[in-house]
Amino acid sequence: MSSTPDLNCLDLNCLDLNCDMGEGFGAYAMGNDIAILDHVSSANIACGFHAGDPPTMRRIVGAALSKGVAVGAHPGLPDLQGFGRREMKITPAEAYAMVVYQVGALAGFVQAAGGRLNHVKPHGALYNMAVKDRALSEAIAEAVRDFDPGLVYFGLAGSVMIETAQALGLRVAGEVFADRSYQDDGSLTPRSQAGAMIEDEDQSLAQVRQMLGGSVTAQSGKTVALRADTLCLHGDQAGALDFARRIRAALSADGVQLRAPQRG
Repeated sequence: MSSTPDLNCLDLNCLDLNCDMGEGFGAYAMGNDIAILDHVSSANIACGFHAGDPPTMRRIVGAALSKGVAVGAHPGLPDLQGFGRREMKITPAEAYAMVVYQVGALAGFVQAAGGRLNHVKPHGALYNMAVKDRALSEAIAEAVRDFDPGLVYFGLAGSVMIETAQALGLRVAGEVFADRSYQDDGSLTPRSQAGAMIEDEDQSLAQVRQMLGGSVTAQSGKTVALRADTLCLHGDQAGALDFARRIRAALSADGVQLRAPQRG
């Protein structure tokens, strides 16, 4: 399914490069967020449930705004020990409340720093659960709309996340992944399965170029159609900074401009 026309960078030869950030908390540091901000166009900042804490949120928000990077909320499940990557049985009403709570917290830091929240991207298991569960997907999208209908909603390209958000009138950006393998239905391979993560940079770059052309090759070898508006980098991965540099250079060499999707 295509994204909202004015957010579709394919026709403009551009792409958003987003990164999950602010995922340290307390005495625990994670990733090289400040340096990575020089190479991306959007930052998805943890809101304290799966990772992050108030000082970290404030610091990364301020750094992103100072570098002209679009700031988004990255709400997840309340699971610090599992980094939000373990599924939990939650109702749509609980998902709605969790998302409103976290988006509101991050938006407060953005406003205090003189900026405006640009987008929302669910994290980890919450994201993957929404891909499979239409009721949960609708609840998350409703939370985003009710908080601020001008926000851009990041969801897995071609999935029910995009469908439900569009049906509610949200601006959407179909997200693709450089470092994850895909299944025949367009979903990501679960991290618990072999080959879920693509660790070879050349293979990742080849996948990105294919996705810019409108498709991805699943683990089975099947070609799956998709539409790429925003490409995710994981800031907690080893070598994330070097990969961010390389992928930005490769996109530039291909004539692809980095551009964040803009809120309404």
